[in-house]
Amino acid sequence: MDRLKAQASKNREAAQVLRDRGKDAAAKQMEDRADELESGRVTDCTNAVSGLISWALRR
Repeated sequence: MDRLKAQASKNREAAQVLRDRGKDAAAKQMEDRADELESGRVTDCTNAVSGLISWALRR
């Protein structure tokens, strides 16, 4: 969950930079993605995928 919160924070920072550059539509997309990450609707499967890849490479 920490990875998702960290990514949401980075998305919000990027949205601010985009907004400062006048790219409001792109900033809105970044903010929407940050909202999704913070809402819990997105699942972090990084560890599971990493484990599967490690297991497959050992075979």
